[in-house]
Amino acid sequence: MQCRRTAKIWFGGVCALMSISPFALAADQPKETMASARSMERHLANVRQLTFGRQNAEAYFSFNGTKLILQSTNNWLKDSSASTGKPAESGLGCYQMYVMDVESGTVRLVSAGKGATTCGYFFPGDSRVLYSSTQAAGPDCPPKPKRDGAYRWALDDYDVYSANLDGGDMRRLTVSPGYDAEATISPDGKTIVWTSVKDGDLDLYRMNLDGSNVRRLTDDVGYDGGAFFSPDSKRIVYRAAHPTDPSEVAKYKELLAQHLVEPGQLELFVMNADGSNKKQITMTGASNFSPYFHPDGTRIIFSSNIETRGEGGRPSFHLYLVRDDGTGLERLTMEGHFNSFPMFSPDGKRLVWVSDRNAKASGEFNVFLADWVP
Repeated sequence: MQCRRTAKIWFGGVCALMSISPFALAADQPKETMASARSMERHLANVRQLTFGRQNAEAYFSFNGTKLILQSTNNWLKDSSASTGKPAESGLGCYQMYVMDVESGTVRLVSAGKGATTCGYFFPGDSRVLYSSTQAAGPDCPPKPKRDGAYRWALDDYDVYSANLDGGDMRRLTVSPGYDAEATISPDGKTIVWTSVKDGDLDLYRMNLDGSNVRRLTDDVGYDGGAFFSPDSKRIVYRAAHPTDPSEVAKYKELLAQHLVEPGQLELFVMNADGSNKKQITMTGASNFSPYFHPDGTRIIFSSNIETRGEGGRPSFHLYLVRDDGTGLERLTMEGHFNSFPMFSPDGKRLVWVSDRNAKASGEFNVFLADWVP
């Protein structure tokens, strides 16, 4: 028996969020339906659930593939409970950043425990991490935005930070007012790419690992973000929403002045690492996001509601694979209603992503790991 529930899903920060209302819990599907869906996921083997309960998002591998950095509303304490991987019974009001050992499940807090955090990533060498936090704006969770019945993201006052794995030696890498988040590091370990509103629009920038030598990469009106480098560090894939109708542009700028963005559609783009040779990959009119390069450097895995957009407010987001010229679209996940934030392990043998499969409560999302079957 399927049961319809209402859920507002909010992964603090523009890099990790979707709003789906209403939807049926994946766990409410008949077991035979779930088993059938799982059997059709031919690229995924030995699926393993790594987190349990509340909201867990954006889990990304360390350079050596043994650890994950993730954001969670679970409250893993700094006491003996951390060694067991079991969080405290009371959750958090907004995300904090954690590092998990993939094999043992040991979890440790790496952010300061203040404000909201989002968009974690490892530095080369795996002894430091990168993430964004609102802690400079205050110790409390930022207020939720007024959506007025629309799908909107809040552009909270995030800055990009780095820290050791124990949270020490914290360094602030951006100091401009407003939103600075969605930061990732090139596989060659030389460059950070991130999204900022520092010049009045939501654009992509790159900088050195210490925050120096900032360069702007995009300048089209609209949102550009969620960027990741190709395996050879020579290209960048990202998502974007570029309004062209004058009324749409005016609405975008009005919301931006209120620190909000309301993208109805997101398409995927690729460009050279210096911002040249921009090319649009998808033209679906759907919400395509969280792109990441396949280890072969010619295909891209991403999340989309391409098959359910416009269906009475009940979209399902699944993982897809597409060539960097927009051809060869292939669906990868079948189970659940929300699958996103995929990343291949550095050796290309495993895939980590976030899903509502096995969810026991409305709005629950967990991290999953699977062997990748070519």
